[in-house]
Amino acid sequence: MAGQQWWRGAVVYQIYPRSFLDTDGDGVGDLPGIVERLDYVASLGVDAIWVSPFFTSPMADFGYDIADFRGVDPLFGTLADFDRLLEKAHALGLKVMIDQVLSHCSAEHPWFRESRASRDNPKADWFVWADAKPDGTPPNNWLSIFGGGAWTWEPRRGQYYLHNFLSSQPQLNFHNAGVRAAQLDNLKFWLDRGVDGFRLDSINFPFHDAQLRDNPPKPAELRIGRGFSPDNPYAFQYHLYNNTQPENLGLLEDVRALLDRYPDAGALGEISSEDSLATTAEYCNDRRLHMGYSFELLTEDRSAAYIRATVEALEAKMDEGWPCWAISNHDVRRAVTRWGGEAADAALAKQLVALVCSLRGSVCLYQGEELGLPEADVPFEKLQDPYGKAFWPNFKGRDGCRTPMPWSGDGANAGFSAGEPWLPVPADHRERSVEVQQHDAASVLNATRAFLRWRKAQPALVRGAIAFLDAPADVLAFVREADGQRLLVAFNLSDAAVEWPAFAGAALLEAPGAPAATLEAGTLRLPPRGAAFATLA
Repeated sequence: MAGQQWWRGAVVYQIYPRSFLDTDGDGVGDLPGIVERLDYVASLGVDAIWVSPFFTSPMADFGYDIADFRGVDPLFGTLADFDRLLEKAHALGLKVMIDQVLSHCSAEHPWFRESRASRDNPKADWFVWADAKPDGTPPNNWLSIFGGGAWTWEPRRGQYYLHNFLSSQPQLNFHNAGVRAAQLDNLKFWLDRGVDGFRLDSINFPFHDAQLRDNPPKPAELRIGRGFSPDNPYAFQYHLYNNTQPENLGLLEDVRALLDRYPDAGALGEISSEDSLATTAEYCNDRRLHMGYSFELLTEDRSAAYIRATVEALEAKMDEGWPCWAISNHDVRRAVTRWGGEAADAALAKQLVALVCSLRGSVCLYQGEELGLPEADVPFEKLQDPYGKAFWPNFKGRDGCRTPMPWSGDGANAGFSAGEPWLPVPADHRERSVEVQQHDAASVLNATRAFLRWRKAQPALVRGAIAFLDAPADVLAFVREADGQRLLVAFNLSDAAVEWPAFAGAALLEAPGAPAATLEAGTLRLPPRGAAFATLA
């Protein structure tokens, strides 16, 4: 998309570099692999790519533990490789967003190595340090999302340090002006290099409560998971003090001021708070983030009532900002399995792409979503994710959605790597490979391509307003409207046909993608997993 505000209504394709394409045979995907497959990405009809972390890292959390915010890890290539990626993406008309993790870094980052050495060095206050209680226990009850307490003892200083994730991901102290300036300067480094924007990881986490107050307990009946499971002790607290602090708004305004110095740069924030929709609305406006997304549709609940309630709740709260929706990413079970079970089929996969791309907002599609890939079953002995290892067997971690992209139906590792891949390639993914689907006109891949091309020509779907309609129980229905176009959009989320006699005067459009509805004498007939797009007077 050219012109101002390219991100508004854009479809952003998330690339997880480790699992996209390996060109050097070490079993891990790399930047040259992304460059090699950018023509494929452009052929999907997406507007931008979001590249998950490729920075220098010990890989304890597979790149989200950064040891050099400006360096490319040799595992992925070089800065020159990244520059080639930028150049080719831009030549193909693709914008490039990269992950940025502001709130924490790796324990191997030079900042932390200096900070932990003593209490009086120049970086002594760059991380969140606190004395033990008189009995030697941590300073408060804060917990890590990845299991256990959020504090680890550092004998060099005789203090605890805070980590909201792994103990090897120390929390930066954003109450320190030097930290804020350094992280803004790291963003500037990549903007100067030519990136078009950022996906800001856990962006409500930079600031913590300076008083280190305890989080209050949460009643068992209110424990729900958003990016973590309800049986994770992290769900046992209201996280009022370890994230989403008022001071964070000033940081977002500083980030926006920086971005506004660059032509049409955009920022997408990942937000997970006690009320993620309210926080998204607060964080997204002309002074803060351009857009934000939460885990609210990355859940087990896929009912029409839930999706409607979620979108309407954000619409009611978001006066100025622009939403972004995702139903899959590198942190949750793949959508066709999560919402369709083990018997998930191609019709569901096609419908899900059309559905998420029809809501008001921008869209993140995760690599493999266009192939309808189901969740992989990774055995414990092959598991890599520390989160999964900690919570096995109730929670198997995130490896099941991170397995390598299947490029071919045969050959070494489905065309991903000539070496042993870092995660196994499931047999049923080979059957859904790019090569296999490329030549099947009815495939999920070709349905995705056709729908995204068609969507670009529908102003109501790209930038229009949204208003939901009361419909049969298994039907999600709404009207999108912009530039004189009024579209009825309806999805049958069940595996049984549905009739809805409510549409005299509507005219069906030939929309590619999900199984098509029919309209006769004002009665809309939606096949199982079907979709309808119709103009309204």
